[in-house]
Amino acid sequence: MTNIALIIAGGVGARMQQAIPKQFMTVFDKPIIAYTMECFEKHPAIDVIAVVCLDGWDNVLESYAKQYNITKLKHIFPAGSVGQESIKNGIMGLAEIYDKDSVVLIHDAIRPNLSKDIISDCLSSIKTKGFTVVVVPCNEAMMETYDFETSNKAFPRDNLKRTQTPQGATLGQLVELHNKAKELGITESIATCTLVTEVGWKIYFSTGSGKNIKITTPEDIEIFKALLKQEG
Repeated sequence: MTNIALIIAGGVGARMQQAIPKQFMTVFDKPIIAYTMECFEKHPAIDVIAVVCLDGWDNVLESYAKQYNITKLKHIFPAGSVGQESIKNGIMGLAEIYDKDSVVLIHDAIRPNLSKDIISDCLSSIKTKGFTVVVVPCNEAMMETYDFETSNKAFPRDNLKRTQTPQGATLGQLVELHNKAKELGITESIATCTLVTEVGWKIYFSTGSGKNIKITTPEDIEIFKALLKQEG
């Protein structure tokens, strides 16, 4: 059984308002995607790293892999026009190479502070239960709005989870998921966990962390810098 990290690096990073995609921005002179790849490179249970990469950045990614000694990077697949298509491109590309029992962890390139324990727990959940998403408790009050200015409805936070990545399943299950989505005409689901529920299937939880941040704004960069300093 092969354990594969599929890193999704197809976004353009519009919210960051920078000239380059945020996954290729540097923090303390190291690209964010290099931090992310290192998380999987250092984990003993991960056998292969594959990246779904934004068009035109393949050579940059390969040079980073050499510079930072990412020896497990074996495959680069083209990104799609939306996130679901990018993930599908990676899954179908892997399906041409690996057997259906391989475990795939789908991870955002812009979550560079992933811990060994999160990876291990997600792998264990996939192998024992199936479709899995990393989650953390919802500690804030959650309000629903349609005009983006007011609300008259709140959701009980005890019934809510905040999702992170990795998210995954066996390769065979993920191929089946994307084939089912095509059959149902679902094309723009925002994540693997949402796609699983949209086709009517169940997904299980594994344990995440507040430190497993997603870098989408300049403020997130500052948080990541603080975490790096804290961890030495």
